[in-house]
Amino acid sequence: MANFFSRLIHNVFQSNEVADDAFYEGLEDAMIMSDVGVTTTLKIVDAVKTEAKRQGVNTTREVRKILRDYLYELMRVDESYYDFERQKSIISVIGVNGVGKTTSIGKMADFFQRKGKKVILAAADTFRAGAIEQLKEWGNRVHVDVIAQKEGSDPAAVVFDALQSFKSKNADLLIIDTAGRLHNKKNLMQELGKINRIIDKEFAEGFRETLVVLDASTGQNAMSQAEIFKEACQVTGIILTKMDGTAKGGIALAIQSELGIPVKYIGTGEKASDLKRFDAKEYVDSIFNE
Repeated sequence: MANFFSRLIHNVFQSNEVADDAFYEGLEDAMIMSDVGVTTTLKIVDAVKTEAKRQGVNTTREVRKILRDYLYELMRVDESYYDFERQKSIISVIGVNGVGKTTSIGKMADFFQRKGKKVILAAADTFRAGAIEQLKEWGNRVHVDVIAQKEGSDPAAVVFDALQSFKSKNADLLIIDTAGRLHNKKNLMQELGKINRIIDKEFAEGFRETLVVLDASTGQNAMSQAEIFKEACQVTGIILTKMDGTAKGGIALAIQSELGIPVKYIGTGEKASDLKRFDAKEYVDSIFNE
């Protein structure tokens, strides 16, 4: 899950020596090279130094345990974050072109169906050429209904139709594929606002979830996208794609630390079943090669 990160961390901790300034500089370099980012790296290393001093320890082996425990606490996702999985919920999914947004939605549909949920997809990304057809292909592949209109249609009208289908078929989850036009934040906010007003009117009692899809292999670019989306709407979680070894892996730490947005799901391959809940223990263990 974090192979590159793991190799660098292993190099830093490969011998049990005194944790001096040179050691901490090496740790900082390893984390920055792994897409953790400067701000989060300095925050983590300072916290580790402080805890090591409090405990009165000074060997790299002891510092390794402090770092591991700190990262686990930082990334731990509370079970309550997944309450929407057990309720009738409307999930809006946003993300820029090329990050795997529509593919992630198809995988989510498969993920929830395997849990016994009835899922409906809404093709509200009417802006990107081919987005509607791509979602329909995923619908056929995982046997889920896709509510769509023609390219260029009003996304809110698509969502309205999808909500009628969602209610009439007594479905459990409606997943909405929305346009991710980051270059025009005002338009994005207006579009999502209009969609939310339709949901308020048609299904106010439903749980709401807004997930941003980010490509983990793009590092700090993913961080910038997350920041802009957080400013534009109430983001409740992240789906990180390409966490199957192509990504350096540290970006998950930066997003959680600096933006306070939990990583809820990760994509780990091309198959429909290659999406799962984010597991903090598994992630941290992969960094420390355990």
